[in-house]
Amino acid sequence: MKAEYDFSKAKRATEVSHLNKLREEGGKVRVTMYLDDDIVRDFKAKALSEGIGYQTEINRVLRQYIKAGGLTLEELIKKAVREEITQLKAG
Repeated sequence: MKAEYDFSKAKRATEVSHLNKLREEGGKVRVTMYLDDDIVRDFKAKALSEGIGYQTEINRVLRQYIKAGGLTLEELIKKAVREEITQLKAG
């Protein structure tokens, strides 16, 4: 590591297109959290198969969870089955 770095030619974050795009898209927030190794490995594998970043995949799954009202997959399936049964009985 150098004792000193020259930042005289450095760009401001607003001048870096990628960073500027992140700011414009509705706000990304940097967080630090610990996840189990197997969870990260699974997200990375799924993201790789879909050609996206694993953090994007984690974000997508969290968004789905919130849209589902915080239900687990099992609860969501049970809810869907109940709704189908109710519609069949009514129709």
